[in-house]
Amino acid sequence: MSSLRERKKAETRRKLREVALDLFAARGFDAVSVAEIAEAAGFSKMTVFNHFGSKEDLVLQPLQEHVEDAARAVRERAPGESAVAALRRTYLAALASGDASLGGSALPVVLRLQGLIASTPPLLARVLVLRGLSERALAAELTEATGDEAGSSLAAAQILAVWHTLVGRNFRGLLAGTEVKRVIADGLALAERAFGQLEAGLGDFGRCVDTRRTDTQGDVPRT
Repeated sequence: MSSLRERKKAETRRKLREVALDLFAARGFDAVSVAEIAEAAGFSKMTVFNHFGSKEDLVLQPLQEHVEDAARAVRERAPGESAVAALRRTYLAALASGDASLGGSALPVVLRLQGLIASTPPLLARVLVLRGLSERALAAELTEATGDEAGSSLAAAQILAVWHTLVGRNFRGLLAGTEVKRVIADGLALAERAFGQLEAGLGDFGRCVDTRRTDTQGDVPRT
């Protein structure tokens, strides 16, 4: 259970983000200062920077929280499961459950956030940075499994290009007014197709081998 202090911090961050999104939506990202956000939310400018490193972070913190998602799915995959199979399973389950980070939610705050990002070049540039961090994290996990650094970098780039393309299509559907149930259904069907194409190309790359001792000759290496 979180402490009272943690709950207060979370509430402060929530309020600051909501106020910031309202101001950005009304006047544009570049026209709103951190001082104006602080005043509108009833906090000091220092309080804003105690919780967010920059004005961009007020918008992009939810995305930052998902940078490690793909790497985590590979790290926690089951013995005998390939990297692509683990990512397919993770993506499909999350989208089917309405995961907002994948475009599975039509909550107003989600749509406002995505609309703002899509129309603001500085935010789009930061999103590309976050995607680069995700790619490097996934490549590191694949390298750990295979010992193939170059191959892992290529595989991570291919996998996340598909992942981000799928997510982008989901959000464009939501922003165009498509019903969320339809977005999810279409997104699941397209994801099955896309991950099938990835598996045809990457096959068993990054398959997780059970490293428990199976005979007297030692541990089975990860390949």
